[in-house]
Amino acid sequence: MAIEDITTVTVTVHPEASEHGRLLAPVGIPTPYQTPLSFSVSGGSWSLTGETTTGQMAALIETEDHGPVMLTYRFSEIAGHYPDALFRPRETRFTRAAADLVRDARRIAEDARDGHSAIAAIVNDTAEKFTYGHPATKYYDGLDAIPHLGCGLTEGSCVDINTYLIAALRSAGFEAGYVTGYFFPAEKNGCCDDMHCWVVTRHEGAVLEWDIAHHLKMGTRRICCGLNPKPGSRVAVAHSMGLDIPEADLRAIKLIGEPMWLDANGGLRAARLDIRMDKTTHADALTEEPQAKPSSWATPVLT
Repeated sequence: MAIEDITTVTVTVHPEASEHGRLLAPVGIPTPYQTPLSFSVSGGSWSLTGETTTGQMAALIETEDHGPVMLTYRFSEIAGHYPDALFRPRETRFTRAAADLVRDARRIAEDARDGHSAIAAIVNDTAEKFTYGHPATKYYDGLDAIPHLGCGLTEGSCVDINTYLIAALRSAGFEAGYVTGYFFPAEKNGCCDDMHCWVVTRHEGAVLEWDIAHHLKMGTRRICCGLNPKPGSRVAVAHSMGLDIPEADLRAIKLIGEPMWLDANGGLRAARLDIRMDKTTHADALTEEPQAKPSSWATPVLT
């Protein structure tokens, strides 16, 4: 792609009778494939707020008149890099591994011929433990550490699977990070339903991505590194788990994914969303008339 190519993602939050007030939303992060250019909001006023454990920023949005709120992200197809804070371990119940999981992950790593093979072995061992799904009760609910999963299969979403994978990789001494964003399947023509997440490892200078959930949805547990084993496009909007956002009275929340409603009890509730992506190539841009920037234009936010 030419460096002038632009990916635009619009996320529309639909109003609901029971919801009016504040939204928490990610604002985009750089990756080796894209660099965020701007983030803007229509249908509400907004400000940036800091997450204390990783240094990344999020948007606090005040809605207006019970109407829809539209978030617009613009990314340039210029290579950046994953934020270093993504790889920094932190102690929360979403990242802490139980003793049995630590022992098992270290055993797998010790049996491998080198670090790269050990990472791949832990990824594939994790894949053997899961079926893809969205269970009402998570295997780690009510626990203060991620438990070891032994025989049998556990149902889990991309979030659940990658929670286990991060805990296992870090237990074995490997740098690993958790990324949230949106994945747009090729067959849906630039639409998706909700957030997606994936894992990034960094070892001896090699930065690799892993997406177990997509492999499972495709009917295989033979996991290869790389993005988009299922054809499509993705953008990254936030990273890490177990986050603190004091201005929103949020402590040790699981993650920042798609926009969510802030409730009066210091929690988050899902919002009804419409998520769309559009790509503008350099050739397209040359034929378009220049347009004025919206009043909500923001400078690039790099975390």
